[in-house]
Amino acid sequence: MSFTKTKLALGVAAATLTLVGAQAQAAGASAERVADAAARKTEALEAQMQQMAEQMQAMQAELNRVKTASSAKSSTETAKIQELDHWMASVKSAPETSHAKDNLVAVRGGWQKLDHARGDNDSVLNDGALLSNNMNSDGFYFGGAFDFNVNNDLFGLMDDTSFGVEIGVEYSEFGKGLNTLGTVTAVNATVSPHQSTDSRLRINASPKIKFMHDSKLRPWIIPVGLDINILGVPSNAVSVLNAGMQFGGGVEYDIFRGITLGTDVRYHYSTSKVDGTPTDGFSTGGYVGFKF
Repeated sequence: MSFTKTKLALGVAAATLTLVGAQAQAAGASAERVADAAARKTEALEAQMQQMAEQMQAMQAELNRVKTASSAKSSTETAKIQELDHWMASVKSAPETSHAKDNLVAVRGGWQKLDHARGDNDSVLNDGALLSNNMNSDGFYFGGAFDFNVNNDLFGLMDDTSFGVEIGVEYSEFGKGLNTLGTVTAVNATVSPHQSTDSRLRINASPKIKFMHDSKLRPWIIPVGLDINILGVPSNAVSVLNAGMQFGGGVEYDIFRGITLGTDVRYHYSTSKVDGTPTDGFSTGGYVGFKF
């Protein structure tokens, strides 16, 4: 009886130990699973924290960039405002500057030489000698001109080269000659023959090219210009007007505050005589100009 109880007690103890071992094993496995789950959660949290830290660093870097750009822009705008204020102050304090004077009004005079004199010993019907047989081809002239400046770069073709237009008028004389028609009448009437002064008026409009802009010494040329000739003594056909061309060149020097001295030479050419009266010839002389 006693043996049976002992055996039964041993069986119960063995079963109890077995049950306790199983429970302990199960508890160990459960603890491992909990530890693994906790480790995974910890790793996920660490990854999220790292990602948040990287985002914070990126945001901080962007914030610093924006602050730097804003500061640089503000500095640039401040510098521009200060520069503008300085320029305005300098403009207000600086004396008014005068612009270069490029237009010119001139008084001209000189000597002229006709290619052919008006008088003709062969026939009073040639060279307009019916009303004046003046044999003198030399004469003098005086007049004035306006130079109107258009630009200083020859329409963009040449630097420091001015283009302008000259409008001029000049009076000239070539001496006196007998009025052949009056001489015939005078012989018949036994009175003194009449004399006619060979005077003429020329009006010109010409393009003018001046070199060396902003220099005191300025050479210039007239490639071709318009001449209008008016005779004081009419031609044999009583015509007094014809048109022609002129070509010329010269040089001028600004001596003092827009007062200019110059000299020129020109050739005047007409496609036809004024009903027989010659008008072609050279002219040369000087001028005093005043810039405005």
